Order: sequence, then structure tokens, then C-alpha cells
Amino acid sequence: MKAIVYEQYGSPDVLKLTEIKKPVPKAKEVLIKIHATSVNFGDLTARKFNEITPKKFSMPMPLWLPSRLAFGFNKPKKKILGSEFAGEVESVGKDVTKFKKGDQVYGFRSMNMGCYAEYLSVPEKSVIALKPSNMKFDEAAAIPYGALMALNLLKKAKIHEGQKVLIIGASGGIGSAALQLAKNYGAEVTGVCGTTSVDYVRSLGADKIIDYKKQDFTKDGEKYDLILDVLGKSSFTKCKNSLTRNGRYFRVSFKTKHLFQMLWTSIKGGKRVVCGLAIEKPEDLVFIRRMIEDGKLKVIIDKKFPLEQAAEAHRYVEDGKKKGSVVIAIR
Repeated sequence: MKAIVYEQYGSPDVLKLTEIKKPVPKAKEVLIKIHATSVNFGDLTARKFNEITPKKFSMPMPLWLPSRLAFGFNKPKKKILGSEFAGEVESVGKDVTKFKKGDQVYGFRSMNMGCYAEYLSVPEKSVIALKPSNMKFDEAAAIPYGALMALNLLKKAKIHEGQKVLIIGASGGIGSAALQLAKNYGAEVTGVCGTTSVDYVRSLGADKIIDYKKQDFTKDGEKYDLILDVLGKSSFTKCKNSLTRNGRYFRVSFKTKHLFQMLWTSIKGGKRVVCGLAIEKPEDLVFIRRMIEDGKLKVIIDKKFPLEQAAEAHRYVEDGKKKGSVVIAIR
């Protein structure tokens, strides 16, 4: 089968189309013929993990070494990128009961990756579910990462109807899903994004949009019950005056110092810092499918690339001009 393999860290040019052996599912595994995968932040990070120093690492420093070892210290251990997929079940192992040949599915591989390929064999109990019936494969492939992260984080933030929510990074995979989910929880949502993404964020249903290149939300006097900072572009100090009395500043990307801030503000009371890791579950993917089928969650595809142009897809995303999701189509 064909796959995009990278043998060394570096620029998009390290991604090479290669012929490798087609996997054979074990007793409790499902073999999936992949129709589409996506290019997300995790793929870009993994491809150049050699450049991610402890200081640049987006999580607490103690997690840097285990992560670096997992991906490969000097060269990649996980040689096929791609954490999201949508496709069709080709065959199942003899002990599989949840899926059958012909099922259309979508799923999330997290750090296991492996989706930049024509076929993928995954455990039946992994984060995989039937694909939303009203979505094409390319659309479904761009959903799991952002939607699963956003759903988990908003639950941890205890979002509820009537709250005012600000999302910093509303045009990204997590931010765009969080915006739509927050709206479905009954919140009033303001999205912060760059100039080129304003129309995209508006199309997702934001009540208000702030172009960070033209306006500083920390100086406009508005107060929010929840500020969700997806990529850590701001800080509690900067956002404190924009929070309501018991408002929460939620960091998706955080360092050890932010954990201490969370501890201190929880003891002190009032305005709080919250940090949280998402734990993906198959049942959450089922919940997301139902939301999509009910018309409550959507994805907008900005551009599609064929498998052999995976390097070009990475370059396009790294340029920072995408308006929506970027998908790699595999036929």
C-alpha cells in the first residue's frame, strides 16, 4: 500500500510517498481503508519534534522527555503521521463485535498516528465510531481532533447556558469546535482571530468577532465568564480584568507555572486559572456524530490535497493562511 513516510525530522520535504506492507488485522482489530485524513497542529509538531525544546514545548516540562522519547529522540519512531481519519472497514479480526465489513467510520489516533496511508489497522476499542451519515469522508476526517478536545475542555470548564465566553484562537481546529459547542450549550460566544479568518469564524455562528490585529479585547471593558485560550497566546495577568467576579481563564496549552497559578487561584477563590488535558473516549465520538447529524456541528474544508502532495499540504498549513480545515484525500 502507499503511505507518506518520514525517516528524519525537518521541513515538509522529509515527507515521502512510499510503498509499504499492508497491515493485517489481529483478532480484536479493525482494518480500515482510509478515504481521508487531515493536517493538524500535532502533525506539524511531530514532523519537526527535534526543534521542540523544553522551552518551546506546549505542555509541562516533565512531559517533554517522555514525549520526545515516544516520538524518537534523534529520528522519528512513528514514521507515518496523521491522527484523524475517515474511511471504510475493509475487514475485521475474528473477535471483533462492534464493527463489520463495509461500515463507514471515523476516528482519532492521538499520538499513535499512522493515518497518512491507504490502510490502517486499529483496536476495536480505540477511539473510532460510525461516521456521521450526513458528512462526506473528507469532512468527517477533519472533525475528531478539534471536537473531542473542545468537548472535553468545555466539560471541565463547566460551561452552561447564559455564560459569556471568549475563545482566543477561534479559527483553529479546537477553537472552531469549541465555538460551536459553546453556542449549543447556550453561551454567548466571542471569537478572537486574525483578519483573514474573520469571515470563517462568523460562518461558524460567533455572536461577536474580534480581530486581534485591530483590537485588544483586554482594553474594551467587556467581561467574560470563561476565556478559553487555545494556544496560550495570552495570560491570566492580561485577561484578569476581562473576567467576571468568578470567571475562569482556561489554558489548553500550559506549562508548570500555570499549574501553580491554577492551585493558587483555586485556594484564593474568585477569578481562577484552569488547565486541563482531554481524555478521548469512543462514546464522545458517538456523541459528536449525533450532534453533527442534528445539524449542531459542522466543519468547513478550506483545501484538499492528494496523498502524494502531503508535503504541499503541510507547507500550506504552516503558511498560516488556511480558513478552515486542510484535508489529505486518499483514494
